[in-house]
Amino acid sequence: MHQPTPPSAADDHPDSGVPEPRSIRGTNSSPQYRGTGSPPPHTGTSDTGIADPEHPPQPSHPPAEGRAPSQIRRPPPPASPRQSSPVSPRQASPGSPPQSPPRPQPPPPRRSLELPPTHTTLICVALPGLAVSTEQGQLNGRGLEGFYRGGRRVLSRCQVRVAGREPLAVQARMTAADRARFVGTMRVSPDCGPDPDLVVERTRHADGTERITLRSVSWRPLRLPVEVALGTDMADLGAIAAGSTGPELPASVHDSGLRWSGPTGNSAVTADPPPADALASAGLLRWEFELPPGGTVSVELRVRPDGTGPIRAVGKGATSPLAPARATGDDPRVHVLLRTSIEDLQALLLRDPAHPTDTHLAAGAPWRCGLAPAESLTAARMTLPLGTRLAAGTLRILSRTQLQRAGTQLGMIPGPRRDAGAHLPPSCTGTEATLLFPVLLAEARRWGLPEQETRELLPAAERCLTWLRNTVGDGTYLRDPHPSGPVRCETQAHAHRAALLGADLLDAFGRPGGAELREWAQELRTAFREDFWIGDLGGGRPAAARSPDGRLVPHLGATAAHLLDTGLLGGGEYAPGLLDKVRAEQLARLLGAPAMDSGWGLRGLGVKEPGYSPFSHRSGAVRVAETAIAVAGLAAATYEKEATSLLRGVLAAAEAFGHRLPEMYAGEQRTDGSAPLPHPAACRPAATAAAAGVLLLTTLAGIRPDAPARTVTLRPVRSAPLGEIGLTGLRIAGAPFSVRVGRLGVAMVEEAADGLQLGA
Repeated sequence: MHQPTPPSAADDHPDSGVPEPRSIRGTNSSPQYRGTGSPPPHTGTSDTGIADPEHPPQPSHPPAEGRAPSQIRRPPPPASPRQSSPVSPRQASPGSPPQSPPRPQPPPPRRSLELPPTHTTLICVALPGLAVSTEQGQLNGRGLEGFYRGGRRVLSRCQVRVAGREPLAVQARMTAADRARFVGTMRVSPDCGPDPDLVVERTRHADGTERITLRSVSWRPLRLPVEVALGTDMADLGAIAAGSTGPELPASVHDSGLRWSGPTGNSAVTADPPPADALASAGLLRWEFELPPGGTVSVELRVRPDGTGPIRAVGKGATSPLAPARATGDDPRVHVLLRTSIEDLQALLLRDPAHPTDTHLAAGAPWRCGLAPAESLTAARMTLPLGTRLAAGTLRILSRTQLQRAGTQLGMIPGPRRDAGAHLPPSCTGTEATLLFPVLLAEARRWGLPEQETRELLPAAERCLTWLRNTVGDGTYLRDPHPSGPVRCETQAHAHRAALLGADLLDAFGRPGGAELREWAQELRTAFREDFWIGDLGGGRPAAARSPDGRLVPHLGATAAHLLDTGLLGGGEYAPGLLDKVRAEQLARLLGAPAMDSGWGLRGLGVKEPGYSPFSHRSGAVRVAETAIAVAGLAAATYEKEATSLLRGVLAAAEAFGHRLPEMYAGEQRTDGSAPLPHPAACRPAATAAAAGVLLLTTLAGIRPDAPARTVTLRPVRSAPLGEIGLTGLRIAGAPFSVRVGRLGVAMVEEAADGLQLGA
């Protein structure tokens, strides 16, 4: 769950070196939320978002050497209303007349413990631009409403009135990832009866543009006085999340609109056509229009921070690293899901300003519009069927953040801590990112990343693998980077996969170390099967972790799905897993049982486990990315019944969310006629959720490329749970790739690169 924190001073994580802002502290024992802060300064990437509540409060630590803390600062606390004003020396001198007691000051406004909700908002995204609206269409300056640029609200209020009244909202919907359409109606003529005679349509873009169109549906001419009330507080997302925004700034007339100036920046709105009247004191622009029967007139507003031009979204045009793939088939939902997923991914793309050819995915809007290493790597891995350019850019960006100074952290990719639910302490996403780095590079090579680009990134992958071996040392397990940290089940799965795929990568380029990694991976498999399995009458289960004293943490959660995600090797084969065949089958049964499968996807924690809550982001909510990982792992291991159930659940949830999947939603059980419950603070769109849509659909075709060997193997889901499905415009070896799976579960390649052969 990605929730925001207020502006704060950042502390560096002692193990990962990534800044972490301090937490919101409520007036009671409510949960405290952590933010990711800005990305490491030397990455050259700007963080247009603020926070991630999965990063729980940690002890403060001084910034790590060579790292600047976040530039987001906490405002000074207001003085207590019980304190008297200080008395000056003159007032305190002997013989001075008695002074009247100080006038009581009103108490400071109390911060709300509730975060601004996202589940009822329409979020237009074209980073670094956002436009957040309610279904009413009017921007009233409440909650998250407004236009944003780079994490700052450049316009918070945009209210349209015609003849002194607001239109009646009748429809609001997203028409693309970066724009929304709002339709309202009005009765302007006194004798028009119950029917409206004016339609007001507003099209709002994330790039800071809004077009207001008035369309007459009257049989007589209409004379329409129109006014637009504008205002802004220039607040950043952290202040908005904490409920500590300031008042609106005073406006001045500027060009064909209004301008605001404040200590944090300037903003301006220009109008076309220019208004007949502009009142700075009231923040009003006014027009007088005359519409003939059936006539229309439009006003376009452009919101810009001073000195900046229109937003040029990375995902627009030929520069996007993601192929415009399409899906067709018996189930009409597959087409909409893939199209929406790719649109959302394109909207979340960001460039590295210092290296403009390198792009990465922001974690999600509105709270996390910056670089989150683990999420960026995970999403890039899921989108490899759309090409390898995103993976290459993400790897290059993160290689520049890799710690290269001698010490225990040498080779680590920095990342902040993440809440791990009710049973475990926070985990370090830096560990996850460091293990994902060589995996993504190895698999990107299989999908067609050119050998030269792979070779250039190989030293960074080697440093990740060296960190892994040095951290494990003479032991067997990769422990948390804390003296009292647990040995986590999913961390061993990540480490095991990194070792095997990393060894495969090293061997391919004649680099040493592959044999040692495979030997350790074999030792890990042997020990894990003995030490991490809890036997019971129901067949047993994997433990979530081992505590430092050797006790097993027995709860069953969605992170166990990572045991099934072993990674792609050559020849269309997957790496062996930590579980043997019998125990993998038992895990599949557990993940497909009602305690874990909510009917909408995989719960973060089983309903029978202590601490389960359907809204807890790691202890019961359905996280789309983990569900997709489970579906892909189950399908690859031929547990099609369980994979199909989870797949159908997510598709049904996607339909309920307009096919724009949030990062998570409540793990309530699906029943006849029910709908998935939104999580009020989930990012939507989210990079891993959108990428999960790509992974879910390509899993049905079972595409396993080996570009260096010029082969591709197909292992489709034989039960064809969605009937016939066709995927066109994918990419293997840099060329278009299309595949079709029939109703009998037989796959056929329809388009492929020259010389690409079908493997056995």
